Amino acid sequence: MSRASSENSYSSEQGFDPDDPQLTGVRTSTFLDDPEDFEAQARKTMDLQSMSYRQRRKEALKIKIQFNVTSMLNRRKFIVKLARALMTYGAPSHRIESQLVAAARILEIDAEFIHLPNIILVCFGDPETKTSETHFIKCGGRLALGALHKVHQIYRSVVHDEISAKRATSQLEETLEAQPIYGTWTRCIIAFFLSALICPLAFGGSTIDMWISGAGGFVLCALQLTVVTKSALYANVFEITVAISISFLARALSSIRSQIFCYTAISSAAIVGILPGYLILSSSLELASKNILCGSVKMVYALIYTLFLGFGLQIGSDLYLLFDHSARQNLNDLAAAISHTIMYTGTFTSDNTTRFGQDAPLTGTFSFMNGTTYEQQHIVGGCYRPPDFSWYLQPFPFYTQFVIVPVFSVLSSLANLQPWYNLDMVVMVVISCASYAANKAANHFIFNRSDVVSAIGAFVVGLLGNVYSRKFSGTAFTSMVTGVLFLVPSGLSQAGGITASGNGIDIGAAMIAVTIGITVGLFMSQALVYMFGTRKNAAMFSF
Repeated sequence: MSRASSENSYSSEQGFDPDDPQLTGVRTSTFLDDPEDFEAQARKTMDLQSMSYRQRRKEALKIKIQFNVTSMLNRRKFIVKLARALMTYGAPSHRIESQLVAAARILEIDAEFIHLPNIILVCFGDPETKTSETHFIKCGGRLALGALHKVHQIYRSVVHDEISAKRATSQLEETLEAQPIYGTWTRCIIAFFLSALICPLAFGGSTIDMWISGAGGFVLCALQLTVVTKSALYANVFEITVAISISFLARALSSIRSQIFCYTAISSAAIVGILPGYLILSSSLELASKNILCGSVKMVYALIYTLFLGFGLQIGSDLYLLFDHSARQNLNDLAAAISHTIMYTGTFTSDNTTRFGQDAPLTGTFSFMNGTTYEQQHIVGGCYRPPDFSWYLQPFPFYTQFVIVPVFSVLSSLANLQPWYNLDMVVMVVISCASYAANKAANHFIFNRSDVVSAIGAFVVGLLGNVYSRKFSGTAFTSMVTGVLFLVPSGLSQAGGITASGNGIDIGAAMIAVTIGITVGLFMSQALVYMFGTRKNAAMFSF
């Protein structure tokens, strides 16, 4: 008995059980999946014994893994897999580095991270051998809300010491190797209804216009998922060719004498699927987070991409007008009727000699305004909708928004690969509807300021999403994506539509104004929600 008590004492350096909770700090050894890490844990315990009481209290307050200990190699593998998964599934780029730093700190890994566009450099240091190991993680991806939510749950389980890094790595590998939850043709059908619904909702299209724009969205998505993924050569000109084709078809349909088709509504709604709204938003968030390198590179790329779209739309329209001279003349007549002003240069001789005197003609440029005003109240979203048109050529009534907005929110979430059978889908739809309602209400009181209107809508989205994450343990980013993406076409419609000016630079300027407002609203809501309460243990997974 005397020998046993001596062996179990704190001062003894031999005879103790390495699984003793008093030495390792682990309550039970059943959680350990790598016994080769026992020596490091014992060494750490001996260091704690040499500390003072106050130092031990301070060390105990640090967030670290205590119950699911694994080897250093498995912890490093988890960090690498986590970085790849976050980039593959479209995590907010300005949060990736902070999440990796938080995971490395909690896992007690000496690591440094550098985030570049489509590349993450991970450098692991070994203080004992004075060596380092660097990984270049290069991958691209797109939004996949279901997989991204699963990745965040795995990350949260590790940093909250619920599962080990080794088990989490295997779960991340299974997620990365899984196929998309929806097939190619299912996603094409979803794209069809997305373009069809956004046509009357944001761009003033009629019942006939929505089906034409839906067909354009279907073809665009089919090419994007089949031809572009197999042909790197066509991928370079994909956006331009699609924009030219859609603009050519829309201009041809709008040139029919009966005026039953609207060029602006069809061409704008059909290319919503390739608008770089999320890319410009990510770059704006990067710049606001003081990440100048990634933010500036993405912003320049998004602007050039927008110029390509504007160039393609303009080329498609002019290409049709090159063959149809009557359509060009009708456009010129319409522009002259809207302007109400005719200018002549020459000499004007007055018959009233009491004022100017006889033989005193006036020479110069004279402007004459049409006294009969053009009925501009019949132009809705750039489309001519006179009251004598049939119901299927008129814009949708106001009350139809109560049906179209929730359906569009559901389809937008499905297009971003969100499973339809869980609670997060309901939260996404509610936040998206609140986003649209706030945007409409703000636009009713604030005119010609798409940035301010978008900031108000984004503040509502950020407030609801962060409160859902804070109080109900949800994932803020995935629940907010649908509402934020809804603000981009809504803001563009308030700015005059995508093809209203026919200039790529103006389209890019309108998108930047909208995304800057969204950025300000998101950051203000996040600061308001996380200003109170306890500090988060892990990095924030939000916009």
